[in-house]
Amino acid sequence: MASKKNNEQYCGFCGRPRSEAGMLIEGLDAMICLDCAEQAGKMEKDIRAEEHRKPIEGLELQKIPKPMDIKAHLDKYVVGQDEAKRFMSVAVYNHYKRLLQNDTEDEVEIEKSNIIMLGPTGTGKTLLARTIARMLQVPFTIVDATVLTQAGYVGEDIESILTRLLQVADYDVSKAEKGIVFIDEIDKIARKSDNPSITRDVSGEGVQQGLLKLLEGSIVNVPPQGGRKHPEQKLIPVNTKNVLFICAGAFDGIERKIAHRLNTTVVGYVRDEKEKHVDKDNLLKYITAQDLKAFGLIPEIIGRLPIISYLHPLKRETLLRILQEPKNSIVKQYVKLFEMDGIKLTFESDALEYIVDKAMEQKIGARGLRSIVEQIMIEPMFMLPSQKTKKFAVTRTFAEEQYKKTN
Repeated sequence: MASKKNNEQYCGFCGRPRSEAGMLIEGLDAMICLDCAEQAGKMEKDIRAEEHRKPIEGLELQKIPKPMDIKAHLDKYVVGQDEAKRFMSVAVYNHYKRLLQNDTEDEVEIEKSNIIMLGPTGTGKTLLARTIARMLQVPFTIVDATVLTQAGYVGEDIESILTRLLQVADYDVSKAEKGIVFIDEIDKIARKSDNPSITRDVSGEGVQQGLLKLLEGSIVNVPPQGGRKHPEQKLIPVNTKNVLFICAGAFDGIERKIAHRLNTTVVGYVRDEKEKHVDKDNLLKYITAQDLKAFGLIPEIIGRLPIISYLHPLKRETLLRILQEPKNSIVKQYVKLFEMDGIKLTFESDALEYIVDKAMEQKIGARGLRSIVEQIMIEPMFMLPSQKTKKFAVTRTFAEEQYKKTN
């Protein structure tokens, strides 16, 4: 029954009559005044904020990996790229510390520092993300920006990024709100034209605008199964304030923007003494926010990605090391494949040199190594398991013959 005394209606919480409280909101068997409703809303917000500030269970500063430990783990799988590894290791470690932070007397709140990594194709951007995901104690997901479009168009909504994070966290919202998201191919959503009014850029600037709320930190309503939102669907609110975003992309052609800013040329003669100090083989080391803006990223999204890192183009020596040294190197993978058939496989150094030479010609980084080795090894993989061969050595002559056959 509604609260009534002497035929006058009262708030069921504070007891004030309508004459004092003003408007009363009537429920099934009680009434509430606007002041009490507002107070209840504030309490709910405080409870949510308190839940969000709680450190993740089982996480202690002494137990979480230090930046040097994280880099040492990356070194086992990724050759070179020390600068990018350092940036990534420090960002992940600081993310842990931010999750462990409790309210202190000085009320210093550690803000997140999202990262953007640039590097030519095949230099190890996605590999870095996959490798670091293996050792993390927080939810981690890798998403591709190329499938994202503005709401209402064919493709995926921006909120689908958080759907993936929820899935990794087994739909535990508080756990997902402390996760890390790696957005690959971020350069593919760059503005296609300097004049955005010429045509509708549904997978470019519009997606960047949609990403702003995620990167900055806000409560986003996420469809639990991904896909498009619709009115009858139950949405899950996710707070992205503590979600760390690491973005990466090849940014093909940005070297010309950097060269133009440095008043130098990508190809040509050195014009003055100042240009002699510019490393034209690795212009990405001079990258600034100004170059990202010239490439097509909007200033607002650049401001939310304060840490800019880069990956070196892979040199011949690095590619040779990538073939052999990492724990899951290409050579070790093929040796393991043949070992399962009882065949001892070896690669002669001349053959490895030849593979690297061909990869350098293709200019697609470490990805080129895999395709070349596959072309060379397709015939032995087809023939040898049916024969009684116990040993097989890949020589340069054999590699050249097989590569020419497939090309």
